Amino acid sequence: MRKQFLVLGVAMVAMAATMTFVHADQQGGAGQAAPPAQGRGGGRGPATPPDANGECPKGMTLVRVGSCQAPEFPPPSIVDYRPKSTLVTEQHLVPKSKFPSIDLHGHPGQMVTSVDGITGMVKEMDKMNLRVMISADNSSGQTLVTKTTAVTASGVNKDRVRILTGINFSNVGPGWADKAIAQLEADVKAGAIGIGEIGKGFGMDTRKPDGSRLRIDDPELDPLWDACARLKMVVFIHTAEPPEFYSPLDMHNERWLELSLFRDRRRYEPDQVKFDDLMQQRDNLFKKHPKTTFVAAHFAWCGQDLGKCGRLLDMYPNVNLEVGAVLYDFGRQPRGAHDFFVKYQDRILFGKDAWAPEEYPYYWRVFETKDEYFDYYRNYHAFWKLYGMDLPDVVLKKLYFQNALRLLPGLPQTGWPK
Repeated sequence: MRKQFLVLGVAMVAMAATMTFVHADQQGGAGQAAPPAQGRGGGRGPATPPDANGECPKGMTLVRVGSCQAPEFPPPSIVDYRPKSTLVTEQHLVPKSKFPSIDLHGHPGQMVTSVDGITGMVKEMDKMNLRVMISADNSSGQTLVTKTTAVTASGVNKDRVRILTGINFSNVGPGWADKAIAQLEADVKAGAIGIGEIGKGFGMDTRKPDGSRLRIDDPELDPLWDACARLKMVVFIHTAEPPEFYSPLDMHNERWLELSLFRDRRRYEPDQVKFDDLMQQRDNLFKKHPKTTFVAAHFAWCGQDLGKCGRLLDMYPNVNLEVGAVLYDFGRQPRGAHDFFVKYQDRILFGKDAWAPEEYPYYWRVFETKDEYFDYYRNYHAFWKLYGMDLPDVVLKKLYFQNALRLLPGLPQTGWPK
């Protein structure tokens, strides 16, 4: 009997020790000593607890609950670390869009100023089922005439290209609106089918003659926006930059590499206008001119917050969204993005923002497939992987061409699939 009690007592002590260790491991956190490293990868160096905010000291990473540790070897830089995924999963590359597409946000540059340029571009467009390229290079006056003349002269390719006009916001003041409207009317007669891309400098950098910053909702611009409604000209407008560009350049900024590469994208300096202020000015413009149809470039910079995008569309029926250069936001939230695109399927248009034929298939793959964990085409935009949204055909048709045909009647209206 005594021997049985002795064995039971030893077992209870061992159990108590085990429970104490588990409890300490679960409760480890800021300001607490980390438990002894156990199991795989343990015991390889001294550990340090994170601070009160859960942050590890510089040069360390969290290896266990409440335990930070530095790597044994010098870490690669943010530009040199390129891990190769070991994941094996199905891939469905999509070189062509499932349905003919219209690129609302095209920047073909000089290619649309000559017949030869248009011919060469169309050959590339055919490879990816891109039926119409809309030049959003803010062309006006003689520049616009040169482009529309080249399009007309391109023969069989004359319905493959369309041109948007632009607006010169220099010297806004008395008499400016009348001149701007007269130029807009002339550009419409010359063949422009819409207005834009109104660039990001509008609201951030453009100045009035007195040196003050030209606000997006400046009352002196109101006659111009009203004229756009009268002429039934859609306004394609790019306001601000991604919200991260207005945040401090620290290691919490998910666009750190991009901002460190491109100085002109850093908008966090004290003298720069704030992101929220720009959004408010833009929304004031939408509200003041309900009869004017707007397309907000880059998904109005709310692709990372689809709830915010939904509120924008619900509040302003005259506003639509374009998907150019924000594929990284849809591809990292495929289920939420799928549901958003289905819900607002009449309000979203396809656009790419840069003429790079090898990049378009990434859009087709995200929109059309259920593929998992594949690369984005520019890692300085996004370090994360993409996933397919698997949009239904009815939504793909509206995204690729039907919504654009409805909003811009100057596009070729025949020969599209039902």
